[in-house]
Amino acid sequence: MLVLKTRKTSNSGIVTSEGTLLAANPARVSYKIQNLGQNPLFVREGSGASVSNFDYILAAGTVNDDGKGASYDSPEGQCYVGIITIAGTSPRAVGSYREENAN
Repeated sequence: MLVLKTRKTSNSGIVTSEGTLLAANPARVSYKIQNLGQNPLFVREGSGASVSNFDYILAAGTVNDDGKGASYDSPEGQCYVGIITIAGTSPRAVGSYREENAN
């Protein structure tokens, strides 16, 4: 039996508050996060991101949305599929992900 898989890319839109950036998604195969703000962005693969509870920090841009904020790309095939949360002073970020589903 041939199983076809489809790939789809989606994004979170711009998120401007602490909390969930990407919801849990077992079909996610990769994700990318970019800091669009002027302050460091604290990212946690799990719930409860804070300035003292995070997995990595993304450096800020000079002004909002200048494209100079740091980004993180997950390794495809070794992607965390649970909730991803963010924190920081005036967080501003976007997350995108690719998912794969069997048809």
